[in-house]
Amino acid sequence: MSETIEKVKCLIIGSGPAGYTAAIYAARANMNPVLYQGTQPGGQLTTTNEVENFPGYPTGVTGPEMMMELQKQAERFEADIRHGWITKVDFSGDIHKVWVNDEKEIHCETVIISTGASAKYLGLDSEQKYLKLGGGVSACAVCDGFFYRNQEVVIVGAGDSACEEAHYLSKLCKKVTMLVRKDEFRASKIMADRVKKTPNIEILFNTETDEVLGDGQVVNAVRVFNNKTKEKHEILATGFFVAIGHKPNTDIFKDFLELDETGYIINKPGTAKTNIPGVFVSGDAADHVYRQAITAAGTGCMAALDAERYLASKDANFEVSTSTYN
Repeated sequence: MSETIEKVKCLIIGSGPAGYTAAIYAARANMNPVLYQGTQPGGQLTTTNEVENFPGYPTGVTGPEMMMELQKQAERFEADIRHGWITKVDFSGDIHKVWVNDEKEIHCETVIISTGASAKYLGLDSEQKYLKLGGGVSACAVCDGFFYRNQEVVIVGAGDSACEEAHYLSKLCKKVTMLVRKDEFRASKIMADRVKKTPNIEILFNTETDEVLGDGQVVNAVRVFNNKTKEKHEILATGFFVAIGHKPNTDIFKDFLELDETGYIINKPGTAKTNIPGVFVSGDAADHVYRQAITAAGTGCMAALDAERYLASKDANFEVSTSTYN
């Protein structure tokens, strides 16, 4: 362990739209933020080839390009962007302690958590192959459904989110085939009835994915099997959507922060505040409803403003910067 303890006014854990936006606002407010990018610098958006629904990009932008621009913007205001990830925290005292890569210890006046959530996938080699290629596998219908207009797609899942995403896709796509592993939905009756009554949604119960098929670049079919009869068949499709849930990246905080049953950090309504004074949350680490880049960025702003006000309440010499709101 390092014998030198660094003291930081504002530490931001995680990058992505939430983390970088928090860094921009915190830097402009003279909070000297230090941001650790985590194991996936730029967050989940770095795996997205096209982003067309983030304001300010009339012709669209790739996820990696947008993250690089957000990082440069934060660095323009002298935010300290670092490689590495937080492996341990201790929020039991007035000073918030964190450890970087199990080595460096940092004492923080404020902490903004922007660690996000990771989509769950089936784990098939073919699924991961086309996910990495950006050739037809997605875990966000709202993000990527637009690219499959008037095409046929497959979606996996049985909960409320899967039903909601299937219904969303049905408005854009020619046909949506929904794969449900058991003989009934896990979703609420109202959501299940909605997809059952949608003409261009075909529901296959007791059905699982055997392999995602394609030409080496893009998806063109999905091979499925009935888990009772073991019969296999192929479904022509250009898109394969996985809607089996997300896992928030919050395990290291569970001993100190209030989490819901899934692991999302619980924030005080209308704020970015957690149950620990001086610790704030932004982005998908707390948001299990919207999960969009623009909403994550908005909560990053909220977290920085809440942190700034917290510092002002603790230190009479620290003034809230009016430039933050411009």
